[in-house]
Amino acid sequence: MKPSNEAIIAALRQLVAYTQLEDGQSQSFRTRAYEKAIDALRSVSGDIADMSVADLKKVDGVGESTAKKIVEFTRDGSIEKLDRLKATYPPSMLELMKIPGLGPKTVLALREHIDVVDVAGLRVAIAAERLRDLPGLGKKSEEKIAQAIELLGIHSDETRTPIFDAMQVARRVIADLEQLESVDSIEYAGSLRRLSETIGDIDILVTSSTPQTVIDAFTSLPGVTTVLGSGTTKASVVVDDTIQVDLRVVEAEAFGAALLYFTGSKTHNIELRQRAMDRGWTLNEYALTEVDGGAVVAAASEEDIYEALDMAWIPPEMREGAGEVAAAGDRELPERFDSSMLRGDLHFHSDWSGDGRSSLEDMLSAAADRGLEYVAVTDHAEDLAMNGLSRDRMLAQRAAIEQLRERFPGLTILHGAELNIDPDGGVDYDAAFLDGFDFGVASIHSHFELDATVQTDRLLTAIENPAVNVVGHPSGR
Repeated sequence: MKPSNEAIIAALRQLVAYTQLEDGQSQSFRTRAYEKAIDALRSVSGDIADMSVADLKKVDGVGESTAKKIVEFTRDGSIEKLDRLKATYPPSMLELMKIPGLGPKTVLALREHIDVVDVAGLRVAIAAERLRDLPGLGKKSEEKIAQAIELLGIHSDETRTPIFDAMQVARRVIADLEQLESVDSIEYAGSLRRLSETIGDIDILVTSSTPQTVIDAFTSLPGVTTVLGSGTTKASVVVDDTIQVDLRVVEAEAFGAALLYFTGSKTHNIELRQRAMDRGWTLNEYALTEVDGGAVVAAASEEDIYEALDMAWIPPEMREGAGEVAAAGDRELPERFDSSMLRGDLHFHSDWSGDGRSSLEDMLSAAADRGLEYVAVTDHAEDLAMNGLSRDRMLAQRAAIEQLRERFPGLTILHGAELNIDPDGGVDYDAAFLDGFDFGVASIHSHFELDATVQTDRLLTAIENPAVNVVGHPSGR
């Protein structure tokens, strides 16, 4: 089975992370080359696995060295350099780099000087005040790292993955398995399907007439680093040394019951089972059945089961045991938000500033194609080190937007900026210059370690600024 585009990009992402450790810095020439290739490969419409080195080099942003590694991964299912780096640095060191204040250089120092390679060891070292004696650190740095661990809820006995990262893994596994002729249907379930902010592990359900074929392919997928267990209809693996993925092959006629059961939540399922019991039925991962006689009432689809229970179908993201079962029984579920309801986008970047990749024309064209009525171009202001725009650049962009308004007459285009909130609550530019913007987003990009009172005062000061219309990414994530 050839690897999917998602699997190839995931391998390159791992190469970025491990190369950061090897180089002892986040932005070396090599990591930037891999990141540039990842950005470029996202726009490839065909199968990357079918491309030769020569083909890959034609993709703007992919160099020869990276192209050879992609072909190696396609051919062998692995990259020799990545395997070597994984043998040198345990995956737990990558988890350490996710903690604010711990860059690659510091993580390497933790291992070299005090033999710390994971969160559990780090917490012990902090408790013993061992970090403050390391080169480049000190008491204040040690305290900030300790605060970051607590704020992020990082514990040695529990690893949860942000939904964005988990979704990438799930989509990649599904894309790979969908290539099998023996896979009839496939869905992810669990907290990922409920769109929880963080995910413990990934649950995937498959229907197939040849379960063993699917199980064998699953345990051999690119990126599978550990096989935790494998049977005739179920297997568990660890992908990319980071997240557990559980696969279950179920009967087609029971797929709805299995999807409902494994999506959860636990509280939601308990309430559904009680509703079934009130009707003389029982509900499990196989079917909704009559207690007397065992006749199947519904099983093939979630919709069938909810309807049999005299309920409206409940969207997965509402299934948290927060009154949704009663509301569905009364046919009074709240309206579900859908992307078709979007009327505008008031915070996006273009290639004018550091973390935007697409041109203004491309961004506005995409907005128009989606039927949006209004947008605000909000590239970074001058105080952000990531290529924030100077006054002259902002004025040049304003002129460019004025010309583009003629090309998109049905789209209201506001010229805005993402302003940086400094520790005292001030923002970029003076009041007179700020008056020239149509819209202002203000965001915190630094000094995350301030205590709650100071941080709140900082935000309130920014909010009171007449140039600020909205606060960007208030959670800091």
